[in-house]
Amino acid sequence: MQEPNDAALPNSLTEKLPPKVTGIGGIFFFSANPQETRQWYAQHLGFDVNEWGSTFESRNLERPDEINSLQWSPFQQGSDYFAPSQKEFMINYRVQNIEALVGQLRASGVTILDSIESFDYGKFVHIMDADGNKIELWEPS
Repeated sequence: MQEPNDAALPNSLTEKLPPKVTGIGGIFFFSANPQETRQWYAQHLGFDVNEWGSTFESRNLERPDEINSLQWSPFQQGSDYFAPSQKEFMINYRVQNIEALVGQLRASGVTILDSIESFDYGKFVHIMDADGNKIELWEPS
């Protein structure tokens, strides 16, 4: 059984949820020409694109009123946004209880690259996995 999505819960309740990944929030990759890549996907695969890429929305089967999103975004080749990773991609994982999760990761010796930052659309932090991939963790608002 899935845990409730924290997007609909007050902060005091989200702190009681087990800290964990609840889904994939985004797929980011390098492109020699992100604008052409976005246009190709729009023309040939029907993506609804904007200047950042495309957002896919889906409903939670257990809670149909809950809408989750996944961001697909090509980044300019050579961008340092994925640094210190040398990989051509970065995955964003949707999480619940990001503060407790970062505490557990830090205690386990996982490299935490920055502090948790808050925006209107959620909280973010970046970590490195065992293969040297930069991972973005996102707790939706």
